[in-house]
Amino acid sequence: MTTYYRAIPQVDAARPEGAFDLAGGWAWFSEVEVLRRGQAPEIIPAAQATEEALARMTEPRGTLAGLDMAAPQVMGILNVTPDSFSDGGEFNAPDAAIARVAEMANQGATIIDIGGESTRPGAGHVAVVEEIARTAPVIAAVTAKSVVPISIDTRKAPVAREALSAGATLINDVSGFTWDGDLAPFAAEASAPVCVMHAQGDPATMQDDPTYDDVLLDVYDFLEAQVGYLTSLGIPRHQILVDPGIGFGKTLAHNLALLARLSLFHSLGCPILLGASRKRFIGTLSNTEDAHDRMPGSVAVALAGVAQGVQVLRVHDVAETTQALTLWQAVTKGTS
Repeated sequence: MTTYYRAIPQVDAARPEGAFDLAGGWAWFSEVEVLRRGQAPEIIPAAQATEEALARMTEPRGTLAGLDMAAPQVMGILNVTPDSFSDGGEFNAPDAAIARVAEMANQGATIIDIGGESTRPGAGHVAVVEEIARTAPVIAAVTAKSVVPISIDTRKAPVAREALSAGATLINDVSGFTWDGDLAPFAAEASAPVCVMHAQGDPATMQDDPTYDDVLLDVYDFLEAQVGYLTSLGIPRHQILVDPGIGFGKTLAHNLALLARLSLFHSLGCPILLGASRKRFIGTLSNTEDAHDRMPGSVAVALAGVAQGVQVLRVHDVAETTQALTLWQAVTKGTS
């Protein structure tokens, strides 16, 4: 039976002697939660975890796409689509995209994620030629004017190839490198850092009836398998972001189960990306129908993620998230 170890993160200034750094970052832990399928969780001293698990949980994550994973990073979202759930149609033109990237960079975004295919629940498939036409010119225009790193949000190797040629740095695949068999080998060949996300099903049908044996452990097992696949191709573990895929083939209960124990994913030995911004579950819990009105809830979820050691926050509301993060860090550390 597989045993899973989840670091129990702490950010309190009163750190006891012998506590461990969590992923070489700002949180620490002295206890771990032991999880096994079908059994009650157990809490043990961190030093009693296996040597491999402890190494994965404590190893500094280093630099990815030019970003220091020892500090929280904010990824600004730029959708160049007509139908994304929150900002579809707002930034399709290169001039509008350039202006938005400059705005987000000034607000504190340290990387921008550009996508040309909506992955909202119910979204249809976009042809490769159309997705390239939406993304590559915008990426080229943006990188000609800005030094902020660009991530391409795509499931398709040809789109990623054109995006990297246009100046993108990171490949973010919401299918977890299961949609296009050529994408992961291309990423390895290009020596590109990647983000591997969990999603159950295709965007068109993923919210129809998502079911799991144990959502936390099922998602972990998928990500562990995909990280193993990516490393077998030659992509270093520290160049792989993992994303549990909040809202992608998950019910409200599934999302909350993942968010409550996000720190489990540090046991993969990779930095973690959290993308919960403006999503439906925030609207459900806060009775907020319009996605644009979900900023306070999005910020609350982002800060909860950072408290569990999440390294990258993928957000729409960059200024508000950055301000909240700055204050959270200051009051947590007791110093500016």
